[in-house]
Amino acid sequence: MLGSDGTGDEEPLFRPYAVTGGRAEPRYHLAMETLVSSSAIMDEELALLTPEQDAIIRLCRSFRSVAEISALLRVPLGVARVLVVDMADEGLVRLHQPRLDQGQPDLNMLERVLSGLRRL
Repeated sequence: MLGSDGTGDEEPLFRPYAVTGGRAEPRYHLAMETLVSSSAIMDEELALLTPEQDAIIRLCRSFRSVAEISALLRVPLGVARVLVVDMADEGLVRLHQPRLDQGQPDLNMLERVLSGLRRL
């Protein structure tokens, strides 16, 4: 699909700030390396999802970082954070926060994030 400038760049799947009500910051801090996974959702609930929620649910069938979600949906990081936090509050996704209070980052988590970034 051609972008509006005719360069061939694809446009975002949705208008970023329209789906967040203009919010660029989530209700609470969400690190870009936070991993997100889809929760089990019943068929009746799937029909009620917005296209943005559906896209995130599909992406997060495998663990994805918030940064990956932002890149794959081609939306600003702030918008991805707002959408993910809202979905977590609704029980649609699970958040797997890094344990930075122990002083050392989780090597396994860093390898998964790096692997995900390489796939982009």
